Amino acid sequence: MSADAPAGGLVDVGGFGLHVAETGTGRPTVLLHGGGPGCTAWSDFAPVVPRLAAGRRLILVDFAQYGASDDPDITGVPADFHAAALLALLDALGVAESDLVCQSLGGLAAFALAARAPERVRRLVVTGSQPAPAPPGVGSNTWLGLEARDRYYGGDGPSPAKMRDLLAALEWHDPSRLPVETVARRHAAATTPMALGLLAEPARRGTPGDLAAVLPEVTAPVLLLWGEHDPFAGPDYALSLAARLPRADLAVLGRTAHHPAEERPAAYALAVSAFLDGDPT
Repeated sequence: MSADAPAGGLVDVGGFGLHVAETGTGRPTVLLHGGGPGCTAWSDFAPVVPRLAAGRRLILVDFAQYGASDDPDITGVPADFHAAALLALLDALGVAESDLVCQSLGGLAAFALAARAPERVRRLVVTGSQPAPAPPGVGSNTWLGLEARDRYYGGDGPSPAKMRDLLAALEWHDPSRLPVETVARRHAAATTPMALGLLAEPARRGTPGDLAAVLPEVTAPVLLLWGEHDPFAGPDYALSLAARLPRADLAVLGRTAHHPAEERPAAYALAVSAFLDGDPT
């Protein structure tokens, strides 16, 4: 795992700043993190950054209200809010077209962006995202995230031990391989003054929405790269999601849960690179 995050800073996207860090040169590739406590672009993708940087301009973005970004009020559906901010960010960085590599929440924003501005998105890799309700007979446990957040922050408050329990229960298939630095990184990002302050004002996070209506408008090729044991939504959900998208393929990584980029970084990076560099037709 790379020990140090690349240098970064705030980029104004119209009234607030998103924290952006870059490494590598080549085709712009934006890394978009998940929505769990302590998620940031670096905490979600640190193990794969060195593996993906060759031939790519990696752009690591912290969403509003996460990591080192500002914390404006999110109005409406968060996916739409984040997509608008991403579009402004790409304009500010002079990026006309990019690939998007996304974890969970990041995939929701990426789908909204790809539907809104298809000319700006070349290809998408999406892991663990649930942009639409599961069809009948397909498993989906969206409530798990809220329950885990309540357990982590509730009681006697957040702690490294409770963060490890959260990651072991929901995000890693084999908790014995969970690195100490991953737990520390997530706990630190989940207990900043901004993160703790948002707990008292949940309405500032926006109102969850259903993106089912826009999925047919996502014309870019999509790789759904899924963990076989994802407790939030398994490969059956991913297969149903692929059926809603015009140009989607599904790849399933065994021995991993919700965060294959961290749990199996070599296999994850290999699949991402093959898709981004190959012919998706």
